[in-house]
Amino acid sequence: MKSKNIFFLLLFTFLIGCNQFEVKKTPKLNVKPDKKFRNIGFALIYDEDLNLKKLDQRSLQIFHKTLKAKSQVKITNPLNNKSLIAEIKSNRVKFSNFYNSVITSRISEILEINPSEPYIEIILISKDTTFIANKTKTFQEEKEVAEKAPIDGILISDLNGKIETKNKKKSRQRFSYSIKVGDFYYKKSAKLMINRIKTETTIKSVKLIELSKTNYRVLLGPFNDINSLRESFDKMNSLNFENLEILKNV
Repeated sequence: MKSKNIFFLLLFTFLIGCNQFEVKKTPKLNVKPDKKFRNIGFALIYDEDLNLKKLDQRSLQIFHKTLKAKSQVKITNPLNNKSLIAEIKSNRVKFSNFYNSVITSRISEILEINPSEPYIEIILISKDTTFIANKTKTFQEEKEVAEKAPIDGILISDLNGKIETKNKKKSRQRFSYSIKVGDFYYKKSAKLMINRIKTETTIKSVKLIELSKTNYRVLLGPFNDINSLRESFDKMNSLNFENLEILKNV
């Protein structure tokens, strides 16, 4: 009887050991979604008086805070839908978090950006993505055009080899923007975020927008001048948001 008990005890111990071994061998699944970087907001147009690292004004390169050097991005002017491909020169340059990048005068001219309202969208281009902008111009072709053309007039080749001169146009649209804090699946989560903003900052102009039954957006604003917009944006930095966006009100 005693030997039978010892046998079952040894068998039980063996089975537990096998189960532990199997658990250790079970692979862990990486469920974190792979999201492509995107941000829409104001850019800082490079000038030597800014006391930043040198950035060639004739180039199609930009400074960014997080994207890796040599990465390629699609930059779009949302006010006229003009786009180009640019390259990240460095992510180690310090500039205000209010700006999503530092761009050159060349980029500003090509996209016809209003210097007093330098509103752009940045999307990271993955290595396996082929992006075609402005009638299938490649990044290399754009780069060659940028290096040769004068800054006050941009030459753009189309598919038929024709050359067009694009001069900068001034935007006459009224200044009205909101800060997008985030989109939430649950309305309760969005309301908790609003309470946190009102509790931890002095911002009171917070809105909850129901885009759908499963998409609730938290917005700050609207702001009718860049100073009040920047003031609220800087206040949100205390909450450590990584990717605040600035949306044009239409």
